[in-house]
Amino acid sequence: MSTQTLPIDRVSLVEQSKARKEPEWITSLREQALELATTLDWPVLEKTRIDRWNLSSFGTYKQAETLSSLEALPEAARTLVTGGGEGSPDNLLVQRNSGVVYSSLSETLAKQGVIFCSLEEALIQHEELVRKHFQSVIKHDEHRLTALHAALWSGGAFLYVPKNVQVDVPVQALFLTDDAEASFSPHVLIVAEQHSSVTYVDSFISEGSLNGLVQNGAVEIVVKPGAKVTFASVHNLNESVTDLTYRRAAVENDGAIEWIVGEMHYGNAVSDTTSILHGNGSTSDAKVICVGTGDQKLNISTRAVHFGKSSDSQMITRAVMRDSSTAIINGITKIEHGATKANGEQTEKVLMLSPKSRGDANPILLIDEDDVTAGHAASVGQVNPEQVYYLMSRGITKAEAERLIIYGFLDPVVAEIPLELVRSQLQLLVERKLGQ
Repeated sequence: MSTQTLPIDRVSLVEQSKARKEPEWITSLREQALELATTLDWPVLEKTRIDRWNLSSFGTYKQAETLSSLEALPEAARTLVTGGGEGSPDNLLVQRNSGVVYSSLSETLAKQGVIFCSLEEALIQHEELVRKHFQSVIKHDEHRLTALHAALWSGGAFLYVPKNVQVDVPVQALFLTDDAEASFSPHVLIVAEQHSSVTYVDSFISEGSLNGLVQNGAVEIVVKPGAKVTFASVHNLNESVTDLTYRRAAVENDGAIEWIVGEMHYGNAVSDTTSILHGNGSTSDAKVICVGTGDQKLNISTRAVHFGKSSDSQMITRAVMRDSSTAIINGITKIEHGATKANGEQTEKVLMLSPKSRGDANPILLIDEDDVTAGHAASVGQVNPEQVYYLMSRGITKAEAERLIIYGFLDPVVAEIPLELVRSQLQLLVERKLGQ
């Protein structure tokens, strides 16, 4: 194993943890993770040498200043959460750089027992609840990135939905980085108790030049029996940020997880979205899109691991690549021995708009049980000239015809965003990236 120069020493890490009044077990876990980061290897990614990327700038923890009003946010961030209107919406959390600066929860949800606050606050106010689930889905000793995240995370979000509570309105989080020296590694923990349901939406954005800053984030979702979680996320970080995100859900009997992910970065990125279907009758539905420009390198993985009987997973990944960008698109369905009657279906499609762009679609089926169904489809190609010709024959210009085809290609994911404000934002981001 190789050794790693750490972004912080052990003494400073412990001092920071104590200054934030974190529980002793969190401080100890951070110490252990930091030590592991010196020996663990980088994750092994399909056709991507992440060890050759510049992953040295994780920033330094800086105490965040609480916002008295959302008006203090940069215009792009403010518009994203308010839609350009005035006032402060309910059920909103905002993290700026190292810490959460704004948090609100409606009185209605609070009375139902819903908790939505920064993970740092939850460690103090709801310690036993967090301790029960924190790093139960993503372990700190899996590889170097998970170890570094466990040592360095700050801010983050904690969403808890009690048994039988149906949250009818989406809760929203905004993660903003605009300080090149400040760490930016949020941890999102969502727990949906038995027969509850909730929709969570977040956006990642950046402002200014951030000198190669690494965003090393993690999402853990615990879906109890009969519960459903819809998780939507749009990442729009600029070319000066490397975006590394691991998302994972553990789903129990008859539980459901729905993923809707828009990877709209401008810098290099690794995105891993995984459903662990532990329970019988558990389901996962994942829809992911990405648009690559410039000389971006993207590694996008979506996976489902079936343990439960009659579990079902569906995956759709769409990528559009232009300029000299490259994307490795992985779909992995793993059906373990004993997961009888399981079904796993996946589709990966890559549309290349430039002869210098590259996209690899890798459908992978790993089946250890006989009595199952599984299938995959994958394609890599350019805009179909026959489709362009057909649209042009109806009086549409070639440029507009190509644009319509591309938007139609991405629409199966874009149309599923559960919050109109975020859906509109994603459509705008697609237009910007494809219109360069």
